[in-house]
Amino acid sequence: MPYNRVFFKILRHLLLAAAAIIMAFPFYWLVMSALKTNDEIWQFPPALWPDTPLWSNFVDAWQAAPFAQYLFNSIFVAGSIVVIQVINSGMMAYALTHMKFRLKGAMTMMILIGYMVPATAVYLPGYIILGKLQLLDSYGGLILSNCVSVFSIFLIRQAFLQVNHELVEAGQIDGASHMRILWTILVPLTRSSFAVLALITFIDQYNNYFWPMLITRNPDLQLISAGLRSFFVEGGAYGLKWPLIMAASAFTIAPLLVLFLLTQKLIIQSVNLTAGSSKG
Repeated sequence: MPYNRVFFKILRHLLLAAAAIIMAFPFYWLVMSALKTNDEIWQFPPALWPDTPLWSNFVDAWQAAPFAQYLFNSIFVAGSIVVIQVINSGMMAYALTHMKFRLKGAMTMMILIGYMVPATAVYLPGYIILGKLQLLDSYGGLILSNCVSVFSIFLIRQAFLQVNHELVEAGQIDGASHMRILWTILVPLTRSSFAVLALITFIDQYNNYFWPMLITRNPDLQLISAGLRSFFVEGGAYGLKWPLIMAASAFTIAPLLVLFLLTQKLIIQSVNLTAGSSKG
């Protein structure tokens, strides 16, 4: 019997290692292609690594377009949206789960119905509203139009439903305000859900393409997705400068990889803390 357990344990680790290699290979291929010449990229059979790594491709790609401005725009806009969504989603989810007021059920139902509405269905009214507020072609329009998410509210609401309501009642008996109960009791217990929310929201907004292109015309406000398109198509790199395209794509996704690694550790720690507090 112990031999069977060892065998299945080794088999499981081998399968996990194979899955990790399969998932990591596209990133490896992206970086290796960025270090090749255009001819090496198109050669057959393809080489797993370049004959002579051309690190200068990253410098050339960085200087070929204002990628520093694109990255700043994306990180600033996505980061601002994450902070705002964490705050308003937490408050809204708290109201829907641990407060009593009229039409609470109807409001919850409206939020769930809103979750089923396609994002493209609100592009036109959103564009008109931003135009009347004179927020088109501005950081304010990019941030304000995405500062509320039905998915974020639903995600945090489900996390708050897992918290024992007696903890909230104990805080109320001690005279704590709703804001104090929210940020000192509920948020620490559900920090893993907030970490997941921050990660998903940042990646979604960082990669957002159609809506920012619709409400902005100033090249200085372009996010990284639109900036890459401009570099590929308008800059004449598409089909001609594949090493530069690969290099640009590589340092474009670097912030997301760093964020994922940092958030992954936080999520694991938070899940362990949450499980320990639940057992206690």
